[in-house]
Amino acid sequence: LSLRFPQKLWKMLESGKFQSIWWSENGKCVAINKDLFELEVLGRKGQQVFHTQKIKSFMRQLNAYGFTKMQRNFQRSASLPEFLAEEAAASAHSQILYYYNPSFNREHPWLLETCKRR
Repeated sequence: LSLRFPQKLWKMLESGKFQSIWWSENGKCVAINKDLFELEVLGRKGQQVFHTQKIKSFMRQLNAYGFTKMQRNFQRSASLPEFLAEEAAASAHSQILYYYNPSFNREHPWLLETCKRR
């Protein structure tokens, strides 16, 4: 039995087997470490989870199912040392993509059925 894209994504998040993709703290967004995801998930030989090896194709699938990319807003400090430390932390987060879909929420698994392709 073949699962639809949202169900595959849900199972992947809930499995805990992947370091490159996880629920955000509140369970309302999917967080993806882009570089690691390309290696760990899309680069798998023989056991592909999604029918692509390209991150752009995976992101198109997310968009097709109503996911929107979220921006992380970092508050900047006025002092130079704090600003530089925050810049370093923000650049580490730049490889992390956040996607939101109102029908894809860890606390409300029954909404998954309403997550349809556009």
